[in-house]
Parts: sequence; C-alpha cells; structure tokens
Amino acid sequence: MERLREALQQPAVICFILANVVFLLLLAARHGGALVPLELISYDQMLRSRPDAAADSRIVLIEETEEDIHRYGYPLSDEKLAAALERLTAYHARAIGVDIYRDIPVAPGEARLASILKRNPNIIWVSKFSGDQRAVAPPRVLVGTEQVGFNDLIDDPGGIVRRGMLFLDDGKTTAYSLPLRLALHYLEPLGLGLQPDPANPDHVRLGRTTIVPFEKSDGGYINADAAGYQFLLDFGDMPGRHRSFALAQLLNGQVDASAIKDKIVLIGSAARSINDYFYTPYSVGLGADQRMFGVELHAHITNQLLRFSIDGQPQIKVISDSAESVWIWLWCIAAGFVALIAHSIWRFLGASLLVVLALVMICHTTLLHWHWIPFIPPVVGFLTTGALAAAYLSAHEKKQRGVLMQLFSKHVSADVAEALWRDRELFLEGGRPRSQQLTATVLSTDIKGFTTVSEKLDPTSLLQWLNEYMGAMARQVIRHHGLVDKYIGDAIMAVFGVPVARKTGAEVAQDAINAVKCALAMEQELMRMNLLWRARGMPVIGMRAGIYTGPLVAGSLGSADRLEYTVIGDTVNTAFRLESYDKNLVDPDFPDRDCRILIGDSTRSLLGNLFVTRPVGEVSLKGKDQKVSVYYVVKQLEEVT
Repeated sequence: MERLREALQQPAVICFILANVVFLLLLAARHGGALVPLELISYDQMLRSRPDAAADSRIVLIEETEEDIHRYGYPLSDEKLAAALERLTAYHARAIGVDIYRDIPVAPGEARLASILKRNPNIIWVSKFSGDQRAVAPPRVLVGTEQVGFNDLIDDPGGIVRRGMLFLDDGKTTAYSLPLRLALHYLEPLGLGLQPDPANPDHVRLGRTTIVPFEKSDGGYINADAAGYQFLLDFGDMPGRHRSFALAQLLNGQVDASAIKDKIVLIGSAARSINDYFYTPYSVGLGADQRMFGVELHAHITNQLLRFSIDGQPQIKVISDSAESVWIWLWCIAAGFVALIAHSIWRFLGASLLVVLALVMICHTTLLHWHWIPFIPPVVGFLTTGALAAAYLSAHEKKQRGVLMQLFSKHVSADVAEALWRDRELFLEGGRPRSQQLTATVLSTDIKGFTTVSEKLDPTSLLQWLNEYMGAMARQVIRHHGLVDKYIGDAIMAVFGVPVARKTGAEVAQDAINAVKCALAMEQELMRMNLLWRARGMPVIGMRAGIYTGPLVAGSLGSADRLEYTVIGDTVNTAFRLESYDKNLVDPDFPDRDCRILIGDSTRSLLGNLFVTRPVGEVSLKGKDQKVSVYYVVKQLEEVT
C-alpha cells in the first residue's frame, strides 16, 4: 500500500492522471456543444487558408442587379423572365436554373413563360421545400415535374452556410435540390448520374465520387440538424467568382453566345435590396459586405457536385468518434510529457507555441487532403493539461526546494546548492533525501578552553560571543564548498563531498583539499577574531580540528515535520577522535598556534604536494581497534617562500 501511495505521488503519474481528467472533462464539454463555435471558426479559417482557386468556367451567372430593378421593376415580370430564358436556350445553355420565386404569376407574360418552360426540360425552377405555410411552390406549369429544385439552405448559429443538400423529404415526397438538378442535366450527355454506392447502397454515388451523408456530430458539430441528405461544402472554387453578366446585358444582346453554350446558367438576384444573401466561411468578421448572394452560393454548390462527378474530387471526410477521442487524448498526454520535460513554465509556454503551430500545420494539411480533424479540442486539452501539469510541477518543485532548503539553506555554497537542485531527482525519494553511500571528508572542530570562557561571561554575552564565532567559522565552510552538518555546543561538524555524491577520485581528492584549506582559513579567521576580542577585553581562544576521509552514509533523520540531514559512519567517528586526541598535544615547532589541525593518512594521501604536513605517528584512537597514521597540517605549500 505504501508503494502504491508513493507511486501515485510521482510527477509522471500525477501528470498522466491530470491528462486523463482534463480529457474526460473536455469530452464532456465537447459533447455538450461548448466547443462547437470555436471548432467551426477554426474550420472556416483553415478553409480560407487554402491556396486560391480559379472559378469554374462551366458555370455562368445572370444577375438581377439594383440597376435592373430600377430599369425593369420588382418583381421582375413573367415577360422579362421568358425573354431571358428564350435567349439562353437560343444560346444552347446545357442547364438553366432560375433562383427567383414565382409561385404567383407577375403579369404580363404568364403564357409566354409557361410555353418556354414546357418546351425546355433543362430549365429548373426554384422552390422552397418546407412542411408548413412557408413553403413556396414553383410556377404552376412545373408543379409535379422534374424541373423543380429546392433552394433551402441550412445555416449554422451565426448564419453561416457550411453544408449543401442533395435531397429533402417530408415522409411522402423526396425533393431534389436546385444544384443537384442542374448538375444532373449537365452530366447527362457524359453518361454520368446518380446511383447507389456499391459498398453501401444507402450512400449516393454521383459520377466518380460517393457522397457520404453528413451526420449530426460530424467534425466539430454536435447534434446539428442533419435533415435530408447533406454534405460539407468545401468552397473549392473560392475566392474566385464565377463569370457573371447583368440581366440587362443578356436582354440587350450584349452577352456572346459562346459564353453561354454548353454551360450551366443560374439566374438570380444580386441586389442588396432583395436580401437574398448568406454568410459563408469566407465572410471574415461577418460584415454585411462579405455576404454571398444566394444565386452565387448555389453556383458554388453546383460546382462542387461537378468536381465530385467529373473530376473525381473527394468530399471533405471526418474521422470516427472513437478516432477523434484518441486524437484528443494523445494531445492531453503529450502536454503532460512536455510539462515534465520543460521543468519551467516559460519553457513550457515556448514549447506550447511550437506545438500549437505544429497542430495548425497538421490540421491544415489534412484538410488540404479532404479530411477534417478536430483542432480546438486538442489545443484546449494540450494547454489545459499543460497548465495544470506545469502548476503542479511548480508546486511540487517548490515543495522539494523547501525540503532541500530546510535541510541545507545557509549551510552550503551557491554552487553546491545549484548542483543539489539540478540533480534533485537523483537525490530525493518520497519527498526526502534518499540515503547514499559515498566517500567524503569530515571536518570536526572544537574550542580549547571553552569552559574558562563560559565562566568569565554572563549567559547573554556568552551566547553573543559564541554566535559570532560560529558564524565566522560557518562562512569559511561554505566558502570552501562544504556543508555545515551540525553544531554541538561549541563544536562544529562539516562535511565535504555531500550531499551530491562524487563520481571520480579527483572529485574526492578535491573535497579533502577543500577541507584542509577550510581548516587553515578557520585558523586565520580565529587569529583575526582573537585580536578583536583582546582589544575589547574579551577572552581569546584556541581551536582543535580533526579531518578524515573515507566512506560514510548520508541521509535524513526525523519525521516529515522535522527532518535533519546528517552523515554517519566510522569516518565521522574518526574525524571526531582526531580532533579530541590528546588535547595537550601541540606541534613542537609551533606550540602557540591558535589551531591544531590533525588529519588521517586517508586524507593526507589525497593532498598531493599542496600542503606542508608533519607526522605525529601511528596512534590509537578511542573506539578503533587499528592504529591510524596521523599528521599535523602546517601550512599550504604556496605559502612557503
């Protein structure tokens, strides 16, 4: 159970758990429709960022402009419509679509219009297919014929049209859309038409492409209106416009027959006053001047059907719900992984920018290859998981740093602290320093004559005096890259070579050199302090120091509320025994030295020729069965002139 608890506290495990929690919450938000607006906006942006394409030369527009309304009146009479259709049929248009409601005749010219419609089955008139009073029928002569196509469009929240339709039905009647009727007339001479898909009879195949019907939760949609047989519009001929002429140009004979022959021609309004226009993915900012006239929108839908059937262009497809879930989950997991590697909120932010750019490129490239994969959910999942993981890791590191600083602050040099933090994963285990077996050098010091000093000073002065001494000695330990392990009354224990384990013999030797240099520096500091104390009429003291190098165990002792980092082992005991050995022993050549420094042979063997030492001899130290070769430290060799 304890192992399980420790495993669940590991940063990698926490990040994995956070990624899965974010994923589940994101999935719930997505299925609730919260992300739909953002997903559709990103989809629009990717559509707009595709390379420019030329307009389809197979389609021509005859537009009723504001000038035409002023010239011919509104609504346009049956006479004028008949004249326009007669000219288009004379120019041998292959299919003609009229996107103008005419359920009620507009005199004059009803008979003339009915006549041209009867004689030309390639003229398709628009209707509005609706199950209520809002339905709009075609001209009476066409009711019940195949020369009718509905112009109903489904717009998303915000009024943007992103989907086209092939069929609509009310349970009794199946109606064809205006673009589908026009495309079928155009394809008939080519021997292409509608047929069931061989692999799935419920799907329609138009020419060379099977059109898979839109489902209510395809792509970024959630519970969208999927009535009829819908498909995603790709606006593959945007931003170019189809070739167009004003109605007056056609009626006045200003349109060359070659521009009409064998083309699909759509007649409809291009006057703002008629209000027959729509927003599309290309309507950036949804400004009024960025709306597309209905006749032009139907031309784009017809164009897409021609590209399906003749060019074999695939439709925009979506991946399955399960594949989308895996896709989003992977980005959540990736965020936790990046946060673990980054180890910094700023590095994570920089990495996040690169990841988002990569995701943009992936989604954009897949759309260029006719696949729509989610963009917003992975981005939200990545950034949310990453932010939470980075926050957790920051708090976790702060806690780790707190543990380390509680144990080592003010007791190690800056470079040791930096190395300690850099290698914290190797150093910490379960939120506390792990035990290590390593080789280090222990320095033990004690004051000579402390009892005499304590008798001469009152308690407050004694504590102040002792703090002054301890502070000065500790600074020398830190300056020489050591760790002040503990204060024991008037004694100091310092260790060189912890808490970061040494990996080479040269590093172990450097620790021994640092310890001896530290002891000599302590002696110099004590000499300075004695001069000050003597001038202030305060007691002066001497020191003893013992230094020994060898194996020991370093780790933390205590509870979670109070930890203490320390070292134990025979090396520690030997250093203490060297310091306390024969307190009356002095270097005969320097009997008045302020500090006696004794080192063991294991330390001396690591010093090289950097110091002048003098043998004391092989001595028996308390608690040790074997004798130890002991040496005085006289001075650093550089000091010899």
